[in-house]
Parts: sequence; structure tokens; C-alpha cells
Amino acid sequence: MKVAVETNWLYMMQRGCARYVQGLLRGLEQLHAPDLDWFPLAWPVENFSSAQPRRAIRTAYRELVWANWQAPRILRRRNAEVVHLTGHILADLRSPRRVYTLHDLDIVHHPERFRPWPRHRLQRHLPMIAKQDAVICVSRFTADEAMRLLGLPASKLEVVYEGCHFTRDSATQEEQAPSQALPPTYFLFVGAIEPGKNLPLLRQAYELAAEKGIDLPPLVLVGGRERGLATEGQPPPGWVYLGHVSDGQLYYLYRRAIAFVFPTRYEGFGLPVLEAMTLGCPVLCSPVASLPEVGGDAALFVDQTPEAYLDAMRTLASEPKLTRELAERGYRQAAGFSWLKCATETVGVYRKVLNR
Repeated sequence: MKVAVETNWLYMMQRGCARYVQGLLRGLEQLHAPDLDWFPLAWPVENFSSAQPRRAIRTAYRELVWANWQAPRILRRRNAEVVHLTGHILADLRSPRRVYTLHDLDIVHHPERFRPWPRHRLQRHLPMIAKQDAVICVSRFTADEAMRLLGLPASKLEVVYEGCHFTRDSATQEEQAPSQALPPTYFLFVGAIEPGKNLPLLRQAYELAAEKGIDLPPLVLVGGRERGLATEGQPPPGWVYLGHVSDGQLYYLYRRAIAFVFPTRYEGFGLPVLEAMTLGCPVLCSPVASLPEVGGDAALFVDQTPEAYLDAMRTLASEPKLTRELAERGYRQAAGFSWLKCATETVGVYRKVLNR
């Protein structure tokens, strides 16, 4: 069984869907499957910088030239029987068999959050998803949305959860303190810093704390700063923005935070929740989208109001017994997810489409 795994995310972003590709490849490398012969398929040119016009030129080449002309030739030359599209749909739909990973349908709910070209590309790809032989959904929530919003039949959908890069054993991690000074105690947010992550709710919670004279530990934020934040004003006093950090630094931050606070409105999976639980960091979020699937009984779920988040954060900051209990639940919940399991189930999808 010869399989091409499309890996363009590795050259387009440093987290998000790139984490999925990194983890899947790691799982495939660990997997003992004598019948599987896989190879990566991508235009291996990094395009992380937002500097124009270079970014636009590289994006256009990858999506218009490479995807439409070069990739199909590579697939034919290497006799691929299955191509796994991890987020991009190639133009040649005739062969080989195609498996597509659907991460979420945020483009349907909030197209205004996307830049013009990604919005155009994703909207153009939506009707093409139905033409794939199988669609891997990273959560039951995403599968349900695919049926409801795209009209996909359940028979075409496979739910395969993601895994986590980290492990509980600190001896296997290269822990590293960030160079920027950190507060002695802090809450942690990890994710793209954009409107969909709902950071204004946390701002309101801190403003409410200040009005009531409550001394709330500050927030440390990790993630790329996206557009849409220019009108949000100055952050509350004490907030620390670290931007992108290494895995070793992220490990350090999770292990020392009071809790991981994630007020997001929408997630196809919610990988930071799994990362936090894996490393013993209590999780505070809301029961939205896929988060109940990932968090299980280990996350502290609250309504998306400033009052609810303030009350929960005060409780977490003052009750170490509760944080220890949530950490232990998180360890147990996270144990059900792994990249090896993800790879095993994904290969099962490859076999299924070949045997139809």
C-alpha cells in the first residue's frame, strides 16, 4: 500500500495544523505496518513570514502551480495508491484514492476571520470535500458539522482524534525557561491571538477583578498575533505576551501555570487543551464545540461570561487541592490520546478506501 501524505502545513505555519502533520508523521514512523509504504508530498519551501509580496508569491505558486501541476505528476511517478490530503485539495481528482482531513468548518461560521485569499481557497474547496473517498474528522463535533453543514454522508466520515507531542515524563523533555521575565504565579493562554479565541472575555474578567479590588494573578500569552486586534486597546496590567516559543519553553510554561485558560468560541479539536492535560496543567474553558470531547471530566467548564471566568480563576488560584485533582484527572483523560493511535486509525482509513 503506497501512500502519499501531504505535508504542506509544515512549511506554512508553526503550530495549528502543522502540529497535526508533525504528530501524524511521528505516529507513522512508530507504527509497525509491513504493508505500508508512505512518503511526504509537499513543496518544501517555508512561507512563515508575513512580508509581502514574497508571501503572496509563494502562496500562489504552492496552491496554483505546485498543487495543480507538479503534485499530480509526483503521485503518478511514484505510483501512489492513496493520497492523504491533510488540509489542501489537489486539482487532479481522478486518481489515486483520496483521504482528506477536515479540521473544522470555521470558514462556514466566520468567513470574516480569514484573509481574502485563504477565504477564497477554503470556500472553493468546500464542495470538493464531498468528492474525496474518505474524510477524517478530528472530532465527533467536526463530523457532525460535516453532515449538517456540508451534507456529507456518515459512511464517508471517520473520526480520528489527534495526539500530543508532550509526555508526562519530564525526563524526556528539554525544558527551557523563556528569556522574558515571568510573574511568580500566572495563568496561561496558548493559541493564535485572534478574535475567535475570545481574549476580550479575559480582559473583561480582569477589569471586573480590578473594579472589585480582587488581586488576580496575571495572564501569560503564547501564540502568533493575528490581524483583528488593532482596536482592542492596551492589555490589562501584568499581562505578558511571549509570542511564539519553543516546545521546551512551552513545556516549562504549562508545568508552572496555575491553570490553562481557554475562552475560545470554536475549536475543531483544541490541541492546547490536550497539551495542558498531558503536562498536569489544570484546564479552564467553556463547553463549546469539540472541547467537551477532549476535556472530558478533567476540564473545569464554565459559561462564557466575565463573571464565570473570574470566579473560576479566583477559585483555582486559591484552592491547590482542586488544581491537583484537575491535574490528576487531566493525566487520565490525556492517556486516551496519542499520535500512535491516531496513525493506526488513519492507516485503517487508507486500507478501507483501497478495499471499497
